[in-house]
Amino acid sequence: MDIVYTLWLRSVKRYTRSKSRMVGSLGMPVFLLLVLGFGLNSVVAIPGMEQGYIGFIIPGIISMSVLFTSMFAGIEIIWDKQFGFLKETLVAPVSRLEIMLGQTFGGATTAVIQGLMIFVLSLLIGLEISSIPGFLIAIVFMMLIGISFTAFGIAIASRMEDMHGFQLIINFVIFPIFGLSGALFPIESLPGWVRYLALLDPLTYGVEGIRYGLLGSSHIDPAICFVILSGFTILMVGFGSYLFRKINI
Repeated sequence: MDIVYTLWLRSVKRYTRSKSRMVGSLGMPVFLLLVLGFGLNSVVAIPGMEQGYIGFIIPGIISMSVLFTSMFAGIEIIWDKQFGFLKETLVAPVSRLEIMLGQTFGGATTAVIQGLMIFVLSLLIGLEISSIPGFLIAIVFMMLIGISFTAFGIAIASRMEDMHGFQLIINFVIFPIFGLSGALFPIESLPGWVRYLALLDPLTYGVEGIRYGLLGSSHIDPAICFVILSGFTILMVGFGSYLFRKINI
């Protein structure tokens, strides 16, 4: 497990030492939080939501921040390919599964940190969490989102050589996932066929789980959210490990 810890620590240190990356990653989530939250708070009413529309979208914005940071963690794989670090790692007497897990946990950790930064900003603008145990539940769902989508990003990066192409594909994949997750609107208000698509979106269950943890209410049973998102996480780790083992340098 030493290699897992070492690669995890490397990813975390690279993230914390890059202040521009930390601040830059906050741009879009903060923009949506302020513009949509304050702009529509007095216009949009969500049934059963005491904290208004801004309270409703905060879990969605936190999920968005975790999702984006997780998926783009795959860039590190391509970066390491181009600069030879990955080749040196792969020829070491360790399994590729350990290497992949180290990268995955490192990317997921930075994603959760990013989500917690949005959470702190949300507290400053008036978010009231339901309870401390609820906050811990939200952390668990952030971790599941981080691990699953980091593994997904690594799976895609394992089959690519071009960093710009990776970014284009990730953007193509990431926005439908976020848009259908119910982060910005209740899935119950969607037309029937779109609602089915939303229920096929794994991020939907992460958003609802975080919403339950922070606000105490959700449109989907949190136990169901946990089971489905956990299953998706295991599937993505397995899928990412399979493609990473086939990587060629």
